[in-house]
Amino acid sequence: MDKKVLMLIEKLEKEHSLSLSDYKYLIENLTDEVIALLAEKAVAARKKIYKNCVYIRGLIEISNICKNDCYYCGIRRSNTDCNRYRLTADEILSCCKTGYGLGFRTFVLQGGEDKYFSDDIMCDIISKIKENYPDCAVTLSLGERSKESYQRLYDAGADRYLLRHETADNKHYGFLHPDEMSFENRMDCLKNLKEIGYQVGCGFMVGSPAQRPEHLAKDLKFIEEFKPDMCGIGPFVPHRTTKFADEKTGSAELTCAMLSIIRLISPNILLPSTTALGTILPDGRERGILAGANVVMPNLSPESVRKKYELYNNKAYDGAEAAEQKEELARRMKAIGYEVVTDRGDIKKGQ
Repeated sequence: MDKKVLMLIEKLEKEHSLSLSDYKYLIENLTDEVIALLAEKAVAARKKIYKNCVYIRGLIEISNICKNDCYYCGIRRSNTDCNRYRLTADEILSCCKTGYGLGFRTFVLQGGEDKYFSDDIMCDIISKIKENYPDCAVTLSLGERSKESYQRLYDAGADRYLLRHETADNKHYGFLHPDEMSFENRMDCLKNLKEIGYQVGCGFMVGSPAQRPEHLAKDLKFIEEFKPDMCGIGPFVPHRTTKFADEKTGSAELTCAMLSIIRLISPNILLPSTTALGTILPDGRERGILAGANVVMPNLSPESVRKKYELYNNKAYDGAEAAEQKEELARRMKAIGYEVVTDRGDIKKGQ
């Protein structure tokens, strides 16, 4: 093994930090042997804090209507082939009731940037969830909003907010998004969420169009410096209706290596093994956990709409991806030595 790579992994394990150029060098010199060593170190770091626990979140995709036109996304506003839907408050609360009975103690309300879900409507939904299930956490993933909006949702009872930064490189962000969207605004939103007091999650795509090792190095440095509570990463998967339809799917191996590196940067971070990883590989969920992840998010949305929330081609929504198959998911996790727990699954601070 490259001696410098070995030295960098040891430094990362001890200091949880590398320079931008060292992250780039590590990424450029990933071999099967290096990826295996990173996974081994990451799993050891996670087990010190979370043992063999895997936290589950119930994912409720509340709307596939979006005002944005991100070039990689299947629910972008200009996709006229998208079969649009929007859940009612009663449907969302029904999903929570089902999920609570199945053992979920975190509900993730995710959707496109749908203007219908105003602060008043969202605050009402959040407060009802917290009233009905006071022992549960509410996570929101509803895109960019004003600081005042984030504050209102937090005051209504929201605990966590996921907002993937997608790339920490300004120019690359512009390549993936239309001019009307701003890298600076995305970063300001993340800063505002942290200032308000949310448990904050960011994240990025691995293998997105035009992505280079220096972009991934910037992502890792951003995570190191921003110190999110959660980080959602997954391989880029193209969608047939976008300008990137013919681009190559991101590598599962590189995605798993990124998971391991992020775990070594932040040993206590909440790190999902994402649906995208489970979409491109039958055992993608397991591979993510074995690389250092400790969260999975099965789908609690009504079965009638799951296929409609298609961010990318062939998105997995049944089998172990479905909330109703929690026992199957638990069996699969047990087969690799992990235990799905009924828990809010908050980040363990001070670790």
